[in-house]
Amino acid sequence: MTRLLAALAVLVLLLTGCADDISPPGPSDIEVDTPALREMKAEAGIEPCVPGPGGGDLPDLTLPCLGGGEEVDLSSLTGPLVVNLWNTPCDACLDEMPALQQFHETHGDTVPVLGIDVTDTQPDFAISFAEMVGATYPQLADPGGDIFDTDLGLRPAFPQTILVDADGEVATMHAGGLLSVAEIEELVTAHLGPVL
Repeated sequence: MTRLLAALAVLVLLLTGCADDISPPGPSDIEVDTPALREMKAEAGIEPCVPGPGGGDLPDLTLPCLGGGEEVDLSSLTGPLVVNLWNTPCDACLDEMPALQQFHETHGDTVPVLGIDVTDTQPDFAISFAEMVGATYPQLADPGGDIFDTDLGLRPAFPQTILVDADGEVATMHAGGLLSVAEIEELVTAHLGPVL
């Protein structure tokens, strides 16, 4: 019994001693821009990612475009803008994305929609997911979930929607699915004013 306790004590010391040597994982090394992914993106009809003019209140976090294209520094984005965080295991995202697409088709010229695929490590499946629900609005990729480490205060859950106003400030953050265009329009009107 004494030997077992001594062995456990040594194990605890070894484990706690190693904790100081552990460093953060760093940026994700998942490839989201390959010739095959570019082809998939084109076939799915997903629109290109476009950086904003700068001066926005979103975090200074540069994300690659899902399936290839320009990287986007989130802090460059101004609004009015609907930013939606999603991932493929999320059933509520599957239910919500058609409404976001419909909103994009109806109001995208005045209030664009931008998706961010977060924590997915299979970009080909993410593109197929977007194609399956018919989501053609631009999509950024954040396979490492870096957006959750920013000062936005987001909790790691899906879906989440961020509304950005014309000055680039975060007007509101909404957790949970928005299942109709009317719900999205109501949220936009309540927090961004008469922009529709």
